[in-house]
Amino acid sequence: MWFSKSQEEALKELEVNPAIGLTSEEAQERLEKYGENKLKEKPKKSIIALFFAQLNNMLIYVLLGAAAITMAIGEYVDSVIILLVVILNAVIGVFQEYKAEKAIEALQKLTTPRSLVRRDGDIKEIDSTEIVPGDIVIIDAGRYIPADLRLIESVNLQIEESALTGESVPSDKNARDIHEDPKTPIGDKSNMAFMSTLATYGRGEGLVVGTAMETEIGKIAKILDEDHEEMTPLQRRLDELGKILGFLAIGVCALIFVIALFQDREIFDMFLIAISLAVAAIPEGLAAIVAIVLALGVTRMSKINAIVKKLPAVETLGSVNIICSDKTGTLTQNKMTVVKQYTLNHFQEIPPGETSLQGTQDEQELIKSFVLCSDATYENGEGTGDPTEVALIVLGDKFQLAKKALNDKHPRVGEKPFDSDRKLMSTLNQEGKGYRVHTKGALDNILKISTHALVDGGIVPLTEEMKKTYLNVAEEMSNDALRVLGAAFKDTNSVIPPEEMEENLVLIGFVGMIDPPRLEVKDSIHQAKLAGITSVMITGDHKNTAVAIAKELGIAESIDQSITGTEIDQLSDEEFSHRIKDIRVFARVSPEHKVKIVKAFKSHGNIVSMTGDGVNDAPSLKYADIGVAMGITGTDVSKGASDMILTDDNFSTIVNAIEEGRNIYNNIKKSVVFLLSCNLGEVIAIVASILFGWPVPLLATQILWINLITDSLPAIALGVDPGDKDVMKQKPRNPKESFFAHGAGFRAVLGGTLIGILTLTAFYFGLAEHGYSLGSRDIPEDILTYARTMAFVVLAGSQLFYSLSMRNEIKSIFQVGLFTNKYLVGAIIVGFILQLGVISVPFLAEAFKVQNLSPLDWSIVIGFSLIPLTANEIIKIFMRTGAKN
Repeated sequence: MWFSKSQEEALKELEVNPAIGLTSEEAQERLEKYGENKLKEKPKKSIIALFFAQLNNMLIYVLLGAAAITMAIGEYVDSVIILLVVILNAVIGVFQEYKAEKAIEALQKLTTPRSLVRRDGDIKEIDSTEIVPGDIVIIDAGRYIPADLRLIESVNLQIEESALTGESVPSDKNARDIHEDPKTPIGDKSNMAFMSTLATYGRGEGLVVGTAMETEIGKIAKILDEDHEEMTPLQRRLDELGKILGFLAIGVCALIFVIALFQDREIFDMFLIAISLAVAAIPEGLAAIVAIVLALGVTRMSKINAIVKKLPAVETLGSVNIICSDKTGTLTQNKMTVVKQYTLNHFQEIPPGETSLQGTQDEQELIKSFVLCSDATYENGEGTGDPTEVALIVLGDKFQLAKKALNDKHPRVGEKPFDSDRKLMSTLNQEGKGYRVHTKGALDNILKISTHALVDGGIVPLTEEMKKTYLNVAEEMSNDALRVLGAAFKDTNSVIPPEEMEENLVLIGFVGMIDPPRLEVKDSIHQAKLAGITSVMITGDHKNTAVAIAKELGIAESIDQSITGTEIDQLSDEEFSHRIKDIRVFARVSPEHKVKIVKAFKSHGNIVSMTGDGVNDAPSLKYADIGVAMGITGTDVSKGASDMILTDDNFSTIVNAIEEGRNIYNNIKKSVVFLLSCNLGEVIAIVASILFGWPVPLLATQILWINLITDSLPAIALGVDPGDKDVMKQKPRNPKESFFAHGAGFRAVLGGTLIGILTLTAFYFGLAEHGYSLGSRDIPEDILTYARTMAFVVLAGSQLFYSLSMRNEIKSIFQVGLFTNKYLVGAIIVGFILQLGVISVPFLAEAFKVQNLSPLDWSIVIGFSLIPLTANEIIKIFMRTGAKN
């Protein structure tokens, strides 16, 4: 319990001289003893383990069974093709998981901070991972704390610990404090600094007493190490579909055996037919195609600043109907900005982006006092220190009152640091031949210690009426959610002690500042609203400030739609769940409240996306359907618990990701429904021929060729279909919704039935041309081959053309644009070329038992192939008419 020890005791225990620090040799020895200062990651699965994980699927089990049977009966070509499909699917899955892991690792490397330490008597900057117990860490404003520290020196030090405690207000630190109570809460350990927190003000030095998993953050990371993996809606649906198809294939094969026994067919033929049916019932390319579509979606999303850690999470995004978002940095710019300033009877708005502003003499004095009474820095567009002070220095730059120039001209000779009780800070600077006190802080407190005011360049007594005027204007600014900060001064002839500084001041005026909304967020929230998605703000800020920003962005309409953390605590879970439907702003909440908010929204069947950046946000990120971590400000623990990481910490990226997720799901649905329609056609053709005792119109190798080549190419092309521009005008999809909702099932059955009937019809035409019928006995092998070739081409051709109709459920192929998916057009052309090649190239024709067709028969099979496409387009006409009515 380092917080209960004095500085001297801590230094003695870790055997270090604070003036020299550790030597390089000592640091190396301790690094070997304690290990690197980084949170332990879960052991990664080996490539072999990842590979076998991909095989845990009912469809794969049935295919492996089919491969074993084909090998047992000597059909080695079929066995090899089936096994190749299984291996290809597994390899693609492994590759995508590995690629996603590498993207996360790269992001973590980018976010590894560097730290200042004293070693060998010198101050050095090193990677935080190299820090060891006993190191002396130098703390200054703007730096992250790299490990758990027992402070040994502090000067006005404030540390923002929201990543650990959820408290957004920086904590005051004092190295001299000692806390003897062993149960002292983390937030009250004023003599400690903790890993991943941020120094916002002052400076200090700390002795490293805990690194990596021995830190407070490491303890939380251990708790989060447990896996609570839930299948996404897509995973569940594909799993269910796989089981149904698997059992269907087994059931149909059993049925074939029974029928074949009654028909006195040969056992060997029976095996081949059963394998043909198993192959026809299962869309072999389905798992691989879904993996490819998701992988391509992940790649597209990384280009819009969203890194998806798990492929199926992309699909879940499409169902999201509640976005719970942080305010600071996500909805706002995370950059306090002065937008208004007031000196008596002079009110000025500060236009954004302006850099050459002119002010009155009073305004110049106001800004000068603010800049001189600040410890922050701002150079080359980067600020360090308290965000409020950075905003004041930026204001000075806009009025050509740069901090460096003012400090050179008016050196600081004394100060009275900020105190949370006084809510004031004062500095004493040289002014001509004398000195001037500059004070900034809460306007109420400044009015109490001011006796005069600066008005039009002259100092006049401060009257009660003037005080009332100042307070009225300040109240108007506060009502606009602006943070009000006042400034005053007084001149002295000599250096005065701090206790005399804040007396009999001259009030100059005040400014109003705010963290402005991101410019692009308002449009994104409007777009989300049109898409049936409710945007909700969650913040540790005050209610009025949060509601003002929410109103400006279109999240909320009135303060009645807000609630504070304190009010949440007063409600039971049931009461809160009932009220939450009307709440759009959650103010003054801690990360602990976030889990309660997620649970309440989910209790109504919502699919919830939750953003977070702190360690304490991790439970809510895991509990949400989509946990979204911040790539810039987020802690490693929050990134580890999330499903998606925003590399730009921007709300608009979430909305863009949801749009991408919807399009990806739609594309997967198109591919799945297309493949099942095609396979249904194959099953109908084979089952009908067996039931009626006809010759089988397709061989197992022919079906495999169609499933792997002719089907798969259009299915992949449908998977990368350009996004529907109207997708964000639709309501979020119900996660329980079937693949076959909105008439997709009917169209799939109709399309499959048509394809099956047309395949049999083509087979009949091929036989009839040579004087045979479907019921004829002892049909010569060459005539059977010719008829099967016609059936083979119709099956392939009808599926290729049918894919064009699958691009949209309602819009015709002309409304969507015949050539807007060049990959699909290419897939159809390549499919026909390959089909022609199989028939025309002698050794392929022999392998697949097909032969070339006459020009008349080519025209017949092409005509048949166009029928399913035409039928589906006619159905769409009626659907569009019904939708209008």
